[in-house]
Amino acid sequence: MKQLKLYYLEENYINYLRKFDTKVPYNKRRKRPYIGIIYTFENHNYFAPLSSPKEKHLKMSNNAIDIFKIQNGTLGIININNMLPTPLTCAKEILPLIKDQKYKILLEKQLTYINNHKTKLFSQIKQFYRRYKSNHLSKSQYERCCNFSLLEEKSLEYQDNLFINT
Repeated sequence: MKQLKLYYLEENYINYLRKFDTKVPYNKRRKRPYIGIIYTFENHNYFAPLSSPKEKHLKMSNNAIDIFKIQNGTLGIININNMLPTPLTCAKEILPLIKDQKYKILLEKQLTYINNHKTKLFSQIKQFYRRYKSNHLSKSQYERCCNFSLLEEKSLEYQDNLFINT
């Protein structure tokens, strides 16, 4: 299985998706941009955003299907509920660009854990996605979840427009 890397999404693409789904998180322009992993699933490249460690991550259920706890939450989480279909042309590998050494060490620890547990992560993503598509999520899970079907459609439109304009 291929090693995962950390990516930053172009602001234009995020803003485009936000026009259609307000649950698409904003990109933080500051020192700590919207960073995540990219993997291929259901014929789409998906970006799954990471969240830096917070006290609340430690208290979240280990059985929560819409988040993946990185080292039991001590290193943050992956927000499966906010994964975005993403053209690879809209993503840039971020780790080599990070200057803040403390932050870079955190990202390296997160990435190492994710790569060491990617089989479990992918299994959880597949289970969540299938439950989403078959309407088998709780109301609260749907309320904090991106609209994958709509975003997949809009991502393809975005890619088509990129192709037409080049």
